[in-house]
Amino acid sequence: MAKSKVYFTKDITPEGLARIYHALGVELPGKIGIKVSTGEAGAKGYLKADLIGPFVKSLDGVIVECNTAYDGKRTTVQDHLKVAKEHGFTSFAEVDILDADGEFKIPFEKGKHLKYDIVGTHFNNYDSFINLAHGKGHLMGGFGANLKNQSIGFASRNGKAYIHSAGRTEDPDVVWNDLPEQIDFIHSMAEAATAVSDYLKKQKKPIVYITVMNALSLSCDCDANQDDPVMSDLGIVASVDAVSNDQAFIDMVWASSEPGAKDLRERIDSRLGREILPYAEELGLGSRDYELVTL
Repeated sequence: MAKSKVYFTKDITPEGLARIYHALGVELPGKIGIKVSTGEAGAKGYLKADLIGPFVKSLDGVIVECNTAYDGKRTTVQDHLKVAKEHGFTSFAEVDILDADGEFKIPFEKGKHLKYDIVGTHFNNYDSFINLAHGKGHLMGGFGANLKNQSIGFASRNGKAYIHSAGRTEDPDVVWNDLPEQIDFIHSMAEAATAVSDYLKKQKKPIVYITVMNALSLSCDCDANQDDPVMSDLGIVASVDAVSNDQAFIDMVWASSEPGAKDLRERIDSRLGREILPYAEELGLGSRDYELVTL
């Protein structure tokens, strides 16, 4: 079996982003949903308009997001769109909150924890997707990149509660009072991400994966008090394989000799973050075995 290709560039510019996307050789049809984190109000690390704007406009893409399960400035459609505007996303694209008009369940029979995934009804309005993630640490998941962006990111507000609780509840007001074992949460993210992938395959709707590895902080763009970067920017990776793309990001963090990389590695492993990769592979989402192609 051929290894998945992961393309890599150190060029974190609009041109570098366009180049690595075109290197994938995938022609995305129809209406393209581009899943990014709009960033919590107060966060600093979210992908900025001057970097991704030209790329999104070139594809006539729509920025797609979902409301958050935690209490913040993005729990309602109105507030979320306000933050998206403040962070510059509406300056270059339409922003569509996928759960603005309800949600639906994607059945998932392979899960140990989740029987389904819950996504916004607008999810079905798109013919193809780009999972455009920001690689960084994460307070709960250890790290955030494509797998987190496809699980927690694509899930509706109630869906996020369902994943965070490892299938115990869909109620955002209840979930934080009774969290599951950490490994169950990590595995639930892998299950939700796989559910999305399997659903899109059945619909014959392609999705590609890009992770911008800049502003590498220990906390996520969903953190209103996001800390400063702890290491230098790494570059951009892209693949048609979500597991390979996340594995490449992790491998680069582990290969770094920068002092701050040790802090990021400790954050990831203290939350069992890397455990998402073998389980996602086991579920058939992708492969940890890849070939890195440097542009």
